[in-house]
Amino acid sequence: MKIAVSGGGTGGHIYPALALIREIQKKDENVEFLYIGTEKGLESKLVPRENIPFKSIHITGFKRKISFENVKTVLRFLKGVRDSKKMLKEFKPDVVIGTGGYVCGPVVYAAAKMGIPTIVHEQNSVPGLTNKFLSRYVDKIAICFEEAREFFPEQKVVLTGNPRASEVLGQDGIKGRLSAGLKLKIPTVLIFGGSRGARPINEAVVKSLTELSGKPYQVLYVTGDVHFEDVRKEVELVGSPENVIIKPFIHNMPEVLSAVDLTVARAGATTLAELTSLGIPSILIPSPYVTDNHQEKNARALSENGAAKLLLEKDLTGPKLVESIDHILGREEKLAEMKKAAKKLGIPDAAQRLYRLMEELAKK
Repeated sequence: MKIAVSGGGTGGHIYPALALIREIQKKDENVEFLYIGTEKGLESKLVPRENIPFKSIHITGFKRKISFENVKTVLRFLKGVRDSKKMLKEFKPDVVIGTGGYVCGPVVYAAAKMGIPTIVHEQNSVPGLTNKFLSRYVDKIAICFEEAREFFPEQKVVLTGNPRASEVLGQDGIKGRLSAGLKLKIPTVLIFGGSRGARPINEAVVKSLTELSGKPYQVLYVTGDVHFEDVRKEVELVGSPENVIIKPFIHNMPEVLSAVDLTVARAGATTLAELTSLGIPSILIPSPYVTDNHQEKNARALSENGAAKLLLEKDLTGPKLVESIDHILGREEKLAEMKKAAKKLGIPDAAQRLYRLMEELAKK
């Protein structure tokens, strides 16, 4: 079987694609892949690192305001379609899947027009412009949140979940704790704001360090590389609490996640897929700076089902954050209820579901 994959721009589109490829390779090493992205996108660095054949096209997104750049984007789209057709004719895939980002537009559209079975994978509860456009042409639309169903033609929609959910299972929690410098038998909360960190979360945590130092739980606080030095200086001024471990970045996040009892995080689709797959309760602080405020809608999908507490950034303060952590970690019954609710929302076999969907389309 041959599978062409396209997804780019942000890690939220790329990591699910890579997780899907890795899970399929575990099941069948004879499957061949071609990844089509952009040369300037993060995918051009991440994909070749995984020894996956990579080709690129040039494409940009539409400006939301009237702009001459949008005329250039249309021309780039048309050229991208032509270039994609050449790549697909050479590779001869049995199925093409797009996991989001502007690059998927010309690639998946070209495949659909060539009569190749096509799928788009929508990670968020509110779809992006590219997937809305492609939904008219593709054979199937794989979603991760039931809330996304209403935006697409019903007969095309299949709930599969996010392939990242499959990757975080079966990790060694003890190894995860030890690698992060955590103690083994103490309740643990992980606080992070995504790969680059989040300044408002960092500010709230720094202002809470004195109060956190007296708590019966330990905190693993990930600042993001760009914020680490500033945070470190602030921490030195207030003293470094023994129960708060501060890191700029976590490279083995699946292992570490499997070792914690509670997570404070943004509400990106990949993060939520990992948390629900593992059944980890969370305090979600959605970024208000994303398209269509989709992170808040992602977070509500968990909070309204009892799996998370929603804390909007405009309401975030140091005392409010500590109060929210105490409210969950300090009540065993509450923690157990949230774990059960999170696990109920998880789709741990997401990669397998997507692969089965591909196989079904390829046979038609």
